[in-house]
Amino acid sequence: MFIFFACCLIALALITYTAVKNDKEATIHPIPEVSVRPGYHFTVPDKWKNDPQKPIYFDGEYHYYYLYNSDIPEGNGTEWRHATSVDLVEWEDKGVAIPKYTNQNGDPWSGSVVIDDTNTAGFGEGAIIAILTQPSADEKKQEQFLWYSTDRGQTFQPYGDTPVLANPGVEDFRDPKVIWDHDSQKWVMTLAEGTKIGFYESDNLKEWHYTSSFHAENIGVLECPDLYQLRADDGTLKWILGASANGKSTGQPNTYAYWIGDFDGKQFIPNQTEPQWLDYGFDWYGAVTFEDGVERDKYNHRYALAWMNNWDYANVTPTLEEGFNGTDSIVRQIKLQAEGDNRYYLVSQPIEALDELTSSTGTFEHIEVDGSTTLDVTGDMYQLEADISWSEMKNVGLRLRESSDKTRHVDVGVFVEGEYSYVNRASTGHPDESNRYVESTAPFDGNNKKVHLKILVDKTSIEVFIDDGRVAFTNEIFPESGDRSITLFAEGGTAMFDHVVIKYFHTVK
Repeated sequence: MFIFFACCLIALALITYTAVKNDKEATIHPIPEVSVRPGYHFTVPDKWKNDPQKPIYFDGEYHYYYLYNSDIPEGNGTEWRHATSVDLVEWEDKGVAIPKYTNQNGDPWSGSVVIDDTNTAGFGEGAIIAILTQPSADEKKQEQFLWYSTDRGQTFQPYGDTPVLANPGVEDFRDPKVIWDHDSQKWVMTLAEGTKIGFYESDNLKEWHYTSSFHAENIGVLECPDLYQLRADDGTLKWILGASANGKSTGQPNTYAYWIGDFDGKQFIPNQTEPQWLDYGFDWYGAVTFEDGVERDKYNHRYALAWMNNWDYANVTPTLEEGFNGTDSIVRQIKLQAEGDNRYYLVSQPIEALDELTSSTGTFEHIEVDGSTTLDVTGDMYQLEADISWSEMKNVGLRLRESSDKTRHVDVGVFVEGEYSYVNRASTGHPDESNRYVESTAPFDGNNKKVHLKILVDKTSIEVFIDDGRVAFTNEIFPESGDRSITLFAEGGTAMFDHVVIKYFHTVK
């Protein structure tokens, strides 16, 4: 996740500050009159955040750590900041848990946290163990180090200055994800190693041994790997291997790629070599999945969240004027669905706890649209759900965060002739100055004559779930504050918009 980090920090400095010639002072852009901090998405309190670390559940709360830089724009390096939540919607900041530059191995990068219930590492039953990457004192190699907490995750101490997994002599060797494999009764680590994922095993979290590798093609350098089990709706228990990947060169997303298959404790065997994608938008990167801490059945579903940004434009955001840069997607629930012939896929939906944010609801049972129809409601923080059907159609959907003169909007819909669904932000504020990343698309079966949309709108983002979450899009947008209209449109036929429900959300405390 740090390939472009240094240059991004430089870019951030240039964007945020205007240097005064021959003087040490600088002019800071004024805070905008209208806040651009999202209303119900997790944001960093100040400065910078990027990679989420997999949340864990204990003492009745989810504990979430993420990469944080308090020194932007002058200083480099990340540390682990800590937040807690009961419902995965409202979060309480707990400050920095793993500070940077406290030993010769520099700043802590991405990794993962586990609860050592049986004291396999020797720090006591229930100790919280973090395995993470640091650019070690040994020529700044990416190596894996152990940090431990004996105060329930509030602060961590380094387990010496020696890596628990040394770099074998490769450039990319980072982002360890550690799980307990109940079948083999061992700790298992997945590690991002360029275009492959390495697998390692350990009895005590301190000594790791290589077991195998999984190679991926045409999706760039892999980051933030993920490994877990889910039970499909047909009762089959499958393993899922995921990673943040870059498929832009082959027309694929730059988000979370995953493969479904089998894992024997040492080697992962996929059902198919081509990856599937959990999100088709531009801004769902560094994703992590984690267990439901309350439900006893850990295989029925899982949660996921991601950094809502993209390294191609990570520092081009008006939130800089408000003193922060870093937003996460909502937490979504993911499940595994069977498709026949040993084929499976993940579906995702917003978690139900978001409904608790509803302050009011607007409902339209049936609207026929041939051309466009603007609803007599407005908003900038809401969930909109609709069933859309048609007989003949070219293009159908919604224009959201629309201006009163209809010139600015973000479009969500299905281009039936082209057989794809899409989110298009070309006509509203967005972070990509190159205008290359304005329309994100996903395949849609043109034989279908209907689609179900669930759309989450916040002040600076739009997240779309199509047909019960088979396809999802996550995109940053930066509309003008007064752009709040909602318009339905249909081109090339008449569309029926049924059961349109808009839940207006209040701001999270």
